[in-house]
Amino acid sequence: MSRLLLIGFALLSATTFVSGEESDQIRIGIIGLDTSHCIAFTKILNAENPAPELANCPVVAVYPKGSPDIESSVSRVPGYTKEIQALGVEVVDSIDELLTRVDAVLLETNDGRPHLEQVRPVLKAGKPVFIDKPVAGTLADAITIYREAEQAGVPLFSSSSLRFGKNSQAVRGGSLGTITRCETHSPASIEKTHPDLFWYGIHGVESLFTVMGTGCKSVHRTTEDGQIVVTGKWEGDRIGIFREGKGYGGTAVGDKGEGGVGSYDGYQPLVVEIIKFFRSGKPPVTAEETLEIYAFMEAADESKRQGGAEITLDSVMKLAGN
Repeated sequence: MSRLLLIGFALLSATTFVSGEESDQIRIGIIGLDTSHCIAFTKILNAENPAPELANCPVVAVYPKGSPDIESSVSRVPGYTKEIQALGVEVVDSIDELLTRVDAVLLETNDGRPHLEQVRPVLKAGKPVFIDKPVAGTLADAITIYREAEQAGVPLFSSSSLRFGKNSQAVRGGSLGTITRCETHSPASIEKTHPDLFWYGIHGVESLFTVMGTGCKSVHRTTEDGQIVVTGKWEGDRIGIFREGKGYGGTAVGDKGEGGVGSYDGYQPLVVEIIKFFRSGKPPVTAEETLEIYAFMEAADESKRQGGAEITLDSVMKLAGN
């Protein structure tokens, strides 16, 4: 998929969005019930008095099956099923059944590997869809998901909640001017079935790209005190660094000064953006930027395999079938 094509997809004025009026109800369905996000998002949307911008957007149905073999995910489903039923959500037996009851979809399966298979019926049904992190279990599947969404004319986006932290958004909006250097950190626990940073490091990497934007050309990966450090080179001699660490945060340097970035401000800012997206059909994050994030993380793994060599993002995109 060319970058020009991705930009065209990101700017697509989709015909499948749910509604342009905030007063119109959007019935939301969830696929996968193995992450705490399902409960957190539902509590926000199904609250007795939700925020005005979230009114009339209840989660009404869930298809609970997600990961087939990640124990930490599979073991959560029974408990989360009881919790979400207590919030007034119907549990259904198939994705096809779910799609007959809803207007829009949250694909929440914690395991990225089933996402391509799970999203295909959603795209066929023409339902706008938010895919929680990781967007897929491989860079190749991520590219395929965005390509098939474009072909179907269905609006789709994926993001970590860290993208919508107030300080990162302020810097993206120009508060520090043009950013020349940024370093972010987050936990980066690893799941052996996924590239290393896909599972949890995605949070800090998403913050990094929120501040730096697209244009990363290459990365190299090292370790310091046993922790992952990935350094990216951006166009214009700009440098972006992700560092594994405790908590969420970072620092950006621009031509107007220096400031903190990478804060976690809860789930509600992300949920607000999801509902805006369901109403407008306009993704708040472009396909180009999201796929560059996943290419950055895949290139970090390739650098590890090659003993810390500098790896271009174009090379891993080509290997993934772009």
